Amino acid sequence: MIRSVLAQCTVSDLERAEQWYTRLFNGPPDARPMPGLLEWHLGDAFGVQVWLETDRAGQSTVVLGETDLDRAAARLSAAGVDHAGPEPGGGARLLQLADPDGNRIVFTGA
Repeated sequence: MIRSVLAQCTVSDLERAEQWYTRLFNGPPDARPMPGLLEWHLGDAFGVQVWLETDRAGQSTVVLGETDLDRAAARLSAAGVDHAGPEPGGGARLLQLADPDGNRIVFTGA
């Protein structure tokens, strides 16, 4: 039985990625399980890993459900994370972002 999930983004520069994801998730990594790996625990059973893997950097997509997309967009703008704002898509609303390597981070919500 599956009990948890960690989505993963591959990056080419871990220090730069740590700064960006710290702004994205409003805080530093929750864990550094091994060299080249950062983790943000976003709930009891889910989170995001940021992994240094230069050969695959920029080819990841993570979709995260957000309870208040407008509030999230405002917080991210204030934190200096660029985005085009919430938009309709897939029967909901989306807030699409790209990290410095081009990994796609999509927040979805009502």
